[in-house]
Amino acid sequence: MSVFVAVDLGATAGRIFSGRLAGDRLEIEEIYRFPNIPVRIGRSLFWDVLSLWREVKQGISLATSRCGEVSSVGVDTWGIDFALLGRDGELLGNPHLYRDPRTEGMMERVFQVVPREEVYYRTGIQFMRINSLYHLYYLSLHNRPLLQAADRLLMIPDLFNYWLCGEKVCEFTDATTTQFYNPRKGWWDVELLQRLDIPTHFLAEIVPPGTKLGMVSEALTSELGRFEVVATASHDTASAVAATPLEGEDSAYISSGTWSLVGAEVPEPVINPTSMEYNFTNEGGVFGTFRLLRDVQGMWLLDECRRIWSAQGKEHPPEKIVELASRAEPFRAFIDPDDPRFVSPLNMVEEIAGYLRETGQPGAGGVGEMARIIYESLAFKYRLVLEQLQALTGRKIRRIHVVGGGSKNWLLNQLTADFTGLEVVAGPTEATSIGNLLMQAVAAGLLGTHRQLREVVRNSFPLKVYTPSGVEVDEAYERFLKVTGLARTSPSVRLN
Repeated sequence: MSVFVAVDLGATAGRIFSGRLAGDRLEIEEIYRFPNIPVRIGRSLFWDVLSLWREVKQGISLATSRCGEVSSVGVDTWGIDFALLGRDGELLGNPHLYRDPRTEGMMERVFQVVPREEVYYRTGIQFMRINSLYHLYYLSLHNRPLLQAADRLLMIPDLFNYWLCGEKVCEFTDATTTQFYNPRKGWWDVELLQRLDIPTHFLAEIVPPGTKLGMVSEALTSELGRFEVVATASHDTASAVAATPLEGEDSAYISSGTWSLVGAEVPEPVINPTSMEYNFTNEGGVFGTFRLLRDVQGMWLLDECRRIWSAQGKEHPPEKIVELASRAEPFRAFIDPDDPRFVSPLNMVEEIAGYLRETGQPGAGGVGEMARIIYESLAFKYRLVLEQLQALTGRKIRRIHVVGGGSKNWLLNQLTADFTGLEVVAGPTEATSIGNLLMQAVAAGLLGTHRQLREVVRNSFPLKVYTPSGVEVDEAYERFLKVTGLARTSPSVRLN
């Protein structure tokens, strides 16, 4: 029986899972888990990729010891971030974190050269200052010798694939997150980069998800064993959506973790004036699909609050926070989770408190109230994005699938059901690793269609259904739209 190993690197933690197909079921086992802790030097934020590489090797070694012979390994990570390699194949510095403040003001400078509308029509990617395009533009302005010295640009999962097997290629789903991939051409938008005076000589070949890259390097076999390296759906959300048990065009998804990715699966990109107005993104999926979605700040908001509370000597486990929030006053105040001030503040608690003061709302009196404000604001933002999604696709959404770590949060799931008036199906929690493993099974020829893949998920993992409780929320929703300034982007047609 083939054993696959998924390396799933998230923005806060890494996980190694093994998986094997047993008939029409997938059996998975968590092998190893470790933290992913960015490093701040001055104002700059870096990923400690060398420490991550050590942890990845440790996890694969443990998997080989526990499972015996491993057929293949696939790596998925967050999107956007990249590494630059020199002609000798060595790293040209540690990769910067997408939240690094160096991109502040870069979008506006790009639009002085290439109009905003043209950037969107070329790429179909939502505007966020964290996008790869603006990091590259910063380097072209302030560290051009680094770009000139680079021989290859690899996205973060591609960097780990390179270290495993020596192949310098970029996988499709992650390449599409850069905002310099052109979905109409099916290739990097070289013309866009050239107009911004960004070098293009370091762009790598793009390969589809499920591509076999080759055997692990001989230098690693004594340490890790022998296995094939597969370019899985290497953007973590692409793997998560691949494993989301969607049942038809009336289903939407929320991949809930550090970010909440709210969207639908579509056969081709949706790029038009309305999708640009709503700031929707078109990222690559599996089996020829695209993920039409909005990136919404997710558990990052609360994780950062917890970090501040912990530094103050106040530890609050996630389960306790959910309990406190469930007893807190509803509809006390709201924030726009995607306000730029929440991207990388030094103190999230103070930043949210400042937002509430400036918008004339009451402050949070404690941990429970702060969490309630965040959860309710997220659920209302989900509703807005889903209404926009309906308007863009012409589909009637009747069901929301929530996957990822956030699917364990019963309060947020129930609020989402109540605030949207839709059924919420939660699970699987480890959808990203599951999608990673199953795309390796596709590469091995054990699965042939997306329908088969999702049927395996339904057969293998428990799902929990949340139904709307009937609580009245429309007045609070209108207040959320008004206080956040989002009313102007609200479609006339509501959910339900």
